[in-house]
Amino acid sequence: MTMQKILYTNDISRAVTSLVDEMHPATVHIITDSNVEREVLPKLDLPYPVIVTEPGDVAKNLDSLSHIWSELINGGATRKSLVINIGGGVVTDMGGFAAATFKRGIRFINVPTTLLSAVDAAVGGKTGINFNGFKNEIGAFAPADAVVISTSTFATLPCVELLSGYAEMLKHGLLSSEEDYNELLAFDIVNADLDRLLPLLEKSVKVKERIVEEDPREQGIRRALNLGHTAGHAFESLALERNAAVPHGYAVAWGILVEMILSNFAEQFPSAELYRYANYLKEHGYGTPAITCDDYPRLLALMSHDKKNDTPDHINFTLLSRPGTPLIDRTATPDHITESLDIFRDLMGV
Repeated sequence: MTMQKILYTNDISRAVTSLVDEMHPATVHIITDSNVEREVLPKLDLPYPVIVTEPGDVAKNLDSLSHIWSELINGGATRKSLVINIGGGVVTDMGGFAAATFKRGIRFINVPTTLLSAVDAAVGGKTGINFNGFKNEIGAFAPADAVVISTSTFATLPCVELLSGYAEMLKHGLLSSEEDYNELLAFDIVNADLDRLLPLLEKSVKVKERIVEEDPREQGIRRALNLGHTAGHAFESLALERNAAVPHGYAVAWGILVEMILSNFAEQFPSAELYRYANYLKEHGYGTPAITCDDYPRLLALMSHDKKNDTPDHINFTLLSRPGTPLIDRTATPDHITESLDIFRDLMGV
């Protein structure tokens, strides 16, 4: 898999224009959602036609994908065309998948406009859509030719968006080292200094880059990036089933705590870190999932279906022995998972 070219800059327009000039595409097409079209595109003033989708994870579906393909056809796109995905993770996931499958694959650039998409969805080559109620059930490994990362679009983001993205940065810190994790815990993301955030974001993305470069198709160490996601995706899917969607990063933040608890059972992950991390989530407004013990069977079923599992009978987790030491391909019994959910609810005050 070709590694992505990643540019860190607060002059998005210049970076995109320079990339287009270098790539000499037959046509250029921007994919975005209606919120970004209204709030961000006027400031960028890019001279390319725009394909607009509805915002939100509920729009990451086959209907939206079909709309994008139709608009590419109507706009005269060819195999030498270029797509520019400007938006959050929904746009980069779905726009990347549309580009990866249109005429068997055309080039695309990602311009993430949220912290979550900058640190997670826009980087690493995973694309896809939700299907039949399951997160990212249909997709492909297809890296963007380039990613333009900037904090300049974050100034107007609501706090919920910053917290959602920061959960993925905390995950990268946990995978990297105790020093990096502590540095992130000490940064005030709620009242973020965006100039200070950019180097932290670059460091976080580089953690993911190193892992993806070593294992681009998730056959080994890349599974470490799934820390928090087995439990997190179950929380997220359950919320979607109830038409009460939760931010992806919040679900991941909760999932990390569940998997820290499993790590404490299986790998002696320090109990003090469980309390420190749970307190961080509560103090910074990450909320709690609306679950009771009656929801455990459905959460277990959702975890069993997770695409990271090699077989439906073995639920796969990334665990930790301590910050900076991830352990991939660990499994847990249903009893341990339900016990972890009990402890999770106690720690979070659910």
